[in-house]
Parts: sequence; C-alpha cells; structure tokens
Amino acid sequence: MIIMVIGSGGREHAIIKKLWENKKVKQIFALPGNGGIAKDAICVPIGAQDMEKIVEFAMQNKIDYAVVTPDNPLVLGVVDALEENGIPCFGPNKKAAMLEGSKVFSKNLMKKYGIPTANYETFTDMKSALLYVDKVKLPVVIKADGLALGKGVIIANTRDEAKDAIVSIMQDKVFGESGNSVVIEEFLQGPEVSVLAFTDGKTIKPMISVMDHKRALDGDKGLNTGGMGTVAPNPYYTSEIAKKCTDEIFVPTIKAMQQEGRPFKGCLFFGLMITKSGVKVIEYNCRFGDPETQVVLPLLESDLLEVMLATTKGTLDKVDVKFSDKSACCVVMASKGYPQNYDTGYEIIIPAYLDATVYVAGAKQDNDKLVTSGGRVLGVTAVSDTLEKAIEKAYREVGKINFENAFYRNDIGNTAKKSIGEVIKWCTEYL
Repeated sequence: MIIMVIGSGGREHAIIKKLWENKKVKQIFALPGNGGIAKDAICVPIGAQDMEKIVEFAMQNKIDYAVVTPDNPLVLGVVDALEENGIPCFGPNKKAAMLEGSKVFSKNLMKKYGIPTANYETFTDMKSALLYVDKVKLPVVIKADGLALGKGVIIANTRDEAKDAIVSIMQDKVFGESGNSVVIEEFLQGPEVSVLAFTDGKTIKPMISVMDHKRALDGDKGLNTGGMGTVAPNPYYTSEIAKKCTDEIFVPTIKAMQQEGRPFKGCLFFGLMITKSGVKVIEYNCRFGDPETQVVLPLLESDLLEVMLATTKGTLDKVDVKFSDKSACCVVMASKGYPQNYDTGYEIIIPAYLDATVYVAGAKQDNDKLVTSGGRVLGVTAVSDTLEKAIEKAYREVGKINFENAFYRNDIGNTAKKSIGEVIKWCTEYL
C-alpha cells in the first residue's frame, strides 16, 4: 500500500514508524513532514491545510490510504475532499470534527445527552459575557469557541482576569474568528487523564490511558505548552474508573454523534478529570494527541494499519485492539524560551544507538545536519516493565542527546510514581 500521512510533528513521526510494522506498506509520504520524519517517509512540501494540492498529490501518486492527524485540516474538511475523490481516510469528516472545532457544539452535545462535564454558559455577545462573570464562582474558565492552537483556554482567578480574557478573545480577536463565541465554565479540580479511542462510528475501543504534563517548568509551573511529556498508563485511571468512563462517557458520546447525524470515525481524544463528583469531560479532540501518541503507540501490540482500516470500513468490532502491560515515558526536549520566544537553527546530535525511540517534532534538514526549527524539538520515549524503569530510562537517554539551548522538565512522571495504594485511596475518596 502507498500511504499518505498529513502533518509535521512528533505525533506524525510516531504514526509513521508504527505503520511501517505492517508488511503491506510499500511507501509512505508525509505532507509536509519534517527533517526527522524524512528518514522514515518521503516528505512533500505541501501544507496540511492546502486541500487542493493535497487532493491533487493523492490522485497523481495513486495513494491507497490517507491518515489525516492535525485538527485544522480535519475541521476544514480534508477527509471529505479526499474521500470525494476516492481516497479512503483515517480521520473524521468535517461534520464529525465539529466535536473539536466548536467548544459550544461539544458542550451543548454533552448537555443534551447527559454526558458529565463542567457547568457552563455560552455567549456570542461580549457585554452579556462580561455581566455573567460578575456572579460566577472563582476561579472560572474562559474558552474561545474554535481552534486556537491549544491556547484558547484561560483560567481566571479574579473577575478582572476573566473580563480581560473575554475582551481579548471577543473584541481584540487574539484567536481570530475562533473568538466569535466563548464558553464560560466552572473550574474543576482533580487529576487529569487522557484517553484516546479508536472508533468506526458504531464501535469504540479505548487505548491505554495517559498522563500529560502541560506546564513548561518543573513542579507544574510556568506557562501552558502543547505538552512537555507523557507517561502511560495513568495510575489514576483504575479499572473501575475505566468502566464508568466507558458506560457514562465513551459509548454515550459515540451514540450522541450518531443521533446528530455526525458519526465519528478515526481517533477520538477524551480529556477527562476525576473530580469529587465523578469523572467529567474537559474537552474532546478529533485526532491523536501530541505527545500522548508518543507513549500510546509504542505500547500498541495490534497492527495499527489494520485497526485504522477497520475504523474506515466500519468493521472495528471484528479487530482486536491489544496493548502491552508495560509502561512508557516520553520526555519532550524543547528550545529554551518555548512556548514564547526561542531561537532555532542549532544542530541536533543524536547518538547512533539509544535505548529509546526519538520522535522528531521541530527540526529540519540543513545540508547533512538536523537542526532545530520549532519550540518542541524531540520526544524521547522509553518503554520498560514498570513506570519507574521507563522514566529512568527515558531520562538516561535524553542525557545523551545534545543541541544548543535545549531544555526539558526533570519531573515527568513524578506524580504518576505514587504508590498504587495512595492512588486507590485518593480515587476512593473522590468517587
């Protein structure tokens, strides 16, 4: 098979590496890919949102299957455009991708179908939103309706902060048209869990749970980022909690999308929080997470391509989705200054042998050198029998990689290393 993967980050690199495990794969194109992905796929300089050129390339190169992973092309309808031209795809169509494309839509869907989430109100009028925050309990969460590169969520600790957020989103348009509407919702507390799931619109098969680390600095301090590291499985996601999520969140979401005439096919990401009143949905994403993918796929024992094809064909119920009982840790190596201002263009030195997998996110080829080109540069993933060993191994291998201005958190997985007894006690108190 000739496969086309749309995207350019560490998530796409992880997917491409996993797809090569299927012997039927003859060639993989990455649009646009990056300097590290170029070792595992043929990179083509076509942007992930350039729908016309993507379709043209797919037709000219007789692509058998397309994997569309970033949020923007999914919400724009790249899957629709490809399928209209006879190219089967992994990923939701435009109507289904609305689950991530509009927070107003997703919150209203959850309310309509009784899926647990934070209490909220939505606003299209800035004056009404400003008046509303005068009477809400603090802290409060302000969300831009549409896509905002992961930056459209603001936790306001004071009413002035809440009002400033509303003005910046709705009046100043810091997130563009994504700020035409806002969601104002209650602030939830508890451990967060990320669960990705394969679905063909009828059947849903959750993947192994993940703990993400969004803050830039150790101790969960600093600015929010796209993710500084992940571990899997998440120890807070016990078998009891998993069953509740399947019964109360996962299956109801798939059924709700069916009822709305928007059957969801592909990978559905559930951002969850375990609160004192039960597990609640923080957000949906309509694709694989980054860097969640970098710890989930190394633990997948089933054939990724077969599972993907089953989601497309509607035969997921006939495919086994199995994960290893091992643990994985991914440490993100970033450019100093990320997520704000940072310098790029520094050569990346990676030893020929590492006891870990390096997924390249923000790097390009400069003659024969691999150099930094983004904020998050590499994701270094180690797998081992226990979480403690996986974390230890990941950091040992990170120490062997070098590029100027590199920085990374030193505490990825520390929270997850709590004894299982403490975790069960904590979960029992909250549930």
